Amino acid sequence: MQGVTPVFWFDGDAVDAARLWTSVIPNSRILTDIPYPQDVDKGEPGSVMVVEFELDGRPYAGLNGGPQFPFSECVSLQVVCEDQAEVDRVWEALLVGGQESQCGWLKDRFGFSWQVVPRRLFELFSSPDPQVVSRVNAAMMTMVRLDVAALEAAAAG
Repeated sequence: MQGVTPVFWFDGDAVDAARLWTSVIPNSRILTDIPYPQDVDKGEPGSVMVVEFELDGRPYAGLNGGPQFPFSECVSLQVVCEDQAEVDRVWEALLVGGQESQCGWLKDRFGFSWQVVPRRLFELFSSPDPQVVSRVNAAMMTMVRLDVAALEAAAAG
């Protein structure tokens, strides 16, 4: 076995998504694209059928399969950020043309769901004090974009 690669189904904009995503996530790149063969009834012959790319060194593929299967929140990618500046950079880049949700979730302009999370949130959730965890969780539930300073303030009480 050579590995497991998640494949995302797009309605013609897999290359645009791969370009955006690889521009936002460090250590990412587009590897190759595979055109539609001349003798198939899907896609425009010569247009991109599959784009292969890496996000943070992990393999993914985008298939331009048509409108039958739109994205839903049941599948998302989580970006763990080092600090608030990185949360803000990733959030702003992915949000262009998209839609905010809550608790660090957003949909990009392709309708794909992302969780943009500061590493500090996991540290705070790992506190041995259940009251700290409860306060951090309550604060997070009121947020759209996660705010490290506000999460730390909630942890402190």
